[in-house]
Amino acid sequence: MKKNFVINLTFLLTIVFLFSSKPEIFAQVTPENKTKSDFWEHVQFGGGLGLGIGNGYADIMIAPTAIYNFNERLALGLGTQYSYVKQRDFYKANMYGGSVIALFNPIKEIQISTEIEQLRVSRKFGSYYGNATQDFWNTALFIGAGYRTENVTFGIRYNVLHRDRDNIYAEAFMPFVRVFF
Repeated sequence: MKKNFVINLTFLLTIVFLFSSKPEIFAQVTPENKTKSDFWEHVQFGGGLGLGIGNGYADIMIAPTAIYNFNERLALGLGTQYSYVKQRDFYKANMYGGSVIALFNPIKEIQISTEIEQLRVSRKFGSYYGNATQDFWNTALFIGAGYRTENVTFGIRYNVLHRDRDNIYAEAFMPFVRVFF
């Protein structure tokens, strides 16, 4: 039994070594033959930050995003989001999730976007509403258009899946500012 363990461990370590090693170990590659990937030259990082504070009210949001520019007109990216909203004696919510975004620039100054967002919502209502709690997933599908200047886009987007009764967004139309570096 001990012999089988040693053989299995040796086999496992050999497999791990083979799949985790650099290809240069198994090929005669010289620095002149290497081609450097330009992947990171096409990646941009950005997203949004939000802060709203008032009398007994707080709204804090962070939403980092990364996009890959396939060319001057088309980009695709992923984003994450966390939001905390609290209105004293009324409402408290934590929301987190992710999104996939596609950006199309028919001309340099105009950006058309589509974004699907999936957020986990955990909210608690105050005593006036019977201390009710809700935990659910909220899906939004945004179609947007904006004016682009350098790395900043100002625009408006529309949530195609918006429902007045069961949604975390008050309105289907939402203004936005997108910044990528």
